[in-house]
Amino acid sequence: MSAAPDTCISVEEYLDLERRAERKAEYYQGRICLMAGASVNHNLIAANLIAAVHGRTKGTPCRVFPSDLRVKCPSGLYTYPDAIIVCGERDLEDKHRDTLLNPTVLFEVLPPSTETYDRGAKFDHYRAIPSLQEYVLIAPDQLRIEHYQRDDNADRWTFLAHHEPAAILRLKTGDVSIPLNEIYANVELDEPRVELRTIDNH
Repeated sequence: MSAAPDTCISVEEYLDLERRAERKAEYYQGRICLMAGASVNHNLIAANLIAAVHGRTKGTPCRVFPSDLRVKCPSGLYTYPDAIIVCGERDLEDKHRDTLLNPTVLFEVLPPSTETYDRGAKFDHYRAIPSLQEYVLIAPDQLRIEHYQRDDNADRWTFLAHHEPAAILRLKTGDVSIPLNEIYANVELDEPRVELRTIDNH
């Protein structure tokens, strides 16, 4: 993301600008922040993910949406997750029907520039969404998926990590299961880092 401007604008001004803008921007507490362009890997992963979820949710009350659908958090953050699953009726903010209030699952592909934000402050905003049940973070350059699930206790989240091609991302939402090698199909990953050490046998 680029740096936010010094001037503050209202939510109404932001939404008016956003509906006419060529580039997407986040909004929080009067400030907008342009979202950086996505890499080839980022786009491939997002496309693979949406196709996989779409195929597995046919005939269910769950629907998957790409990053063009804006999400509003109770904190007032407006943002664009890389993919969204909504189960049941969609709660939309106004007559424009382009701002979602009740996501069930949110996915973010993690570019280096926003990785810390997506894991930290952004997840803090997301956790406050009452409808949200799962949050999935996907590394774009190595085989790594981090999966957070809300427990029955609304204040507690369970963390699962997946690193192997044969591993399966299992969402409790819609009973969706996706092999990692399907999510990473045609994605050129970095070579895994290997630590070399000299062993003294004496």
